Amino acid sequence: MKHLTKHEGGRAQPIVAARGAGRICSVALSVAAASVVAMAWLMPFAVAPAQARVIELDSGSRSVAITVPVGKSDNVHTEGSFSDVVVADPETADVVPLTDHSVSILGKKIGATRVSLYGEGKKLVGLVDVEVAYDMVRLGAAISRQFPHARINVSSLNGRLMLSGSAPDGVTVDKVMTFAKQFGPDVVNAMQVSQPQQVMLAVRFMEVSRTASRELGIQWNVVAQNINATVGPSTLLSGNTPFASIAANVLKGNTNVNALIQALEQRQVARTLAEPNLVALSGDTANFLAGGEFPFPVAAQLGLVTIEWKRFGVGLAFTPTVLGDGLINIKIEPEVSQLDPTNVVQVGGVAVPSLIVRRANTTVELRDGQSFAMAGLLQNISNANLEQLPWLADVPVIGALMRSTQYKKKETDLVIIVTPHLVQPARPGDPLRTPTDEAVAGNDGDLFLLGRAEVTKPERRALAVVPRPLTGHMLNLAVEAPYAAR
Repeated sequence: MKHLTKHEGGRAQPIVAARGAGRICSVALSVAAASVVAMAWLMPFAVAPAQARVIELDSGSRSVAITVPVGKSDNVHTEGSFSDVVVADPETADVVPLTDHSVSILGKKIGATRVSLYGEGKKLVGLVDVEVAYDMVRLGAAISRQFPHARINVSSLNGRLMLSGSAPDGVTVDKVMTFAKQFGPDVVNAMQVSQPQQVMLAVRFMEVSRTASRELGIQWNVVAQNINATVGPSTLLSGNTPFASIAANVLKGNTNVNALIQALEQRQVARTLAEPNLVALSGDTANFLAGGEFPFPVAAQLGLVTIEWKRFGVGLAFTPTVLGDGLINIKIEPEVSQLDPTNVVQVGGVAVPSLIVRRANTTVELRDGQSFAMAGLLQNISNANLEQLPWLADVPVIGALMRSTQYKKKETDLVIIVTPHLVQPARPGDPLRTPTDEAVAGNDGDLFLLGRAEVTKPERRALAVVPRPLTGHMLNLAVEAPYAAR
């Protein structure tokens, strides 16, 4: 029980304010006495009335829903006078009667509660649904200052912050989310990217023979001249120069990557393993696999054997993120694996081959059209082939003449060349063409004279306008005698 006292006619009369499941404050004050009591209540909160909003509660609606920030207060004014105030959850909000027509509601913790106002005869004067949330006004103003190009709206959803609106890119969305979590741990992301950006990643997996590259030697100058590259002393391809540094020097000279690869393939230095083109939205992940799966037996309970499928081949996973000023952040995970029949594992009486895996994981930042190369994933394969005559090859001294041993060593370097591009989807109605749409099968003349099995449609149309010989039928008409006499 909390006892308040008012003075009336020189006599002191108690006013009882009971506290139970809800807080009931019995108010029967004159206007003058109410002002004194209100000043006593508001002395600890002397600054709050200057910042508090005033919500009008008319007699027509009798109900209003308000959102009060934690640690701040709002004032509710009613047309009719009230004497009793009931708070459903006093731990969420604290209600202070100012007069018999207004109350101050202070947010204490995140949550929701209801304030009921009753007049004489327990007649309902008004209902106030209160949601205590984070300071959304201050957060919205801070986001507007920090991210002026974003159009973000801040609202409350079941006591959590909800961000809606649009941002220019996904990076801004992530930064806004991180910024908002400084105001409250629970943030709902309902933002959209105003211009969704898609990234196409052109990737080439190449396997370069280091043995063949050593044999090429100083002839790299010739290859470089064919592709118009600037060649320096460090660009020469030799046994001591890794291919990664060579590719880096060539790409640094703004050399066409296609010309570089064609030159290497013509010299039989490299072969292309895969050439995927993947498209993904900014912030999403795209995957690629060119290979297969092989069964791998796994021992289970009670002597049972289950089968798991293991992937092998050329795989790629990348996650692009479009940054500001056209910069693209790419997290790329390439992998090349193959079965190794020389290294098997016995599982449940079944010989299971192992995998030879070359894998990398890196993050780079490039602009549209720029390329970078990854290399250094080496593989050494050594084989020994022994041929001999039975029995005679085991005879000392002369046995060496009865057998032949061949040693083969193969050393390869995996090279991955990546080129990102910012792309836009085709407009509705625009036809999409494949490289074969502009090619037609050549005729005998194209094959034997030009040495081409296919020609393009413009070339076919150009050949179609060549003048053709005049053809027709000759008529032998007999000449009559009168006409002959003339």
